[in-house]
Amino acid sequence: MRYLALSTLLLGTTLSTMTIAAGNEALNYNLVTVQADATRQVSNDEMHAVLYIERSNKQPAELSAQITQLMNQAVATAKKYPQVKVETGSQTTYPVYDNDNQKLKEWRGRAEVQIESKDFKAASQLINELQSNFQTQSINFTVSDEQRKKVENDLIVEASKNFQQRAQILTQAWNKSAYTLVNLNINTSNAFPQPIYAARASMAKFEAADAGGQNMAAGESKITVNANGSIQFK
Repeated sequence: MRYLALSTLLLGTTLSTMTIAAGNEALNYNLVTVQADATRQVSNDEMHAVLYIERSNKQPAELSAQITQLMNQAVATAKKYPQVKVETGSQTTYPVYDNDNQKLKEWRGRAEVQIESKDFKAASQLINELQSNFQTQSINFTVSDEQRKKVENDLIVEASKNFQQRAQILTQAWNKSAYTLVNLNINTSNAFPQPIYAARASMAKFEAADAGGQNMAAGESKITVNANGSIQFK
């Protein structure tokens, strides 16, 4: 009786192993990887700029007060442009030593102002005003989050349809009756242009094109949605 019970147990284990193996074989049989993209060039609708001031003083307290005054003036000036978002960025103060005897020469401070707006004209007018005290570190243009999400949602549908079309073409090419989707991954990527205003050109000033603002060429960004996954021929 013990022998029969053991045989039954071994038989049950063997059948279970065969069932799992058969399931794995069915899953990995006639599998094909498919990839499809959907891309769109989108006009940049948001402007980002970084301006900064650098000052030196032998007294750190006086230096701090000077920078604080200029930063407060910048924030007050920005209030004239409610359509422009302005934030204070990083601020640093560090000692400067004489190269000959390594004695403390002075203190130097640096502070940044970050600008963001969809109104390019207002933003450029504000930058033009601030440049009486500030220097421009960089200006670049991007697609706003609202527009990017809207475009991505459209491209997700388009990429999915392209995936299905390719899957159907492969199914017909291999003389199969149909296919089953095994897995699908959706990925997004954005390609942004380089800043039009680099740090090496920070000393340059804006030329007043219209009421104190420079005409801007925002350019475009490429938004891509990729659909990749596996299908199984029936």
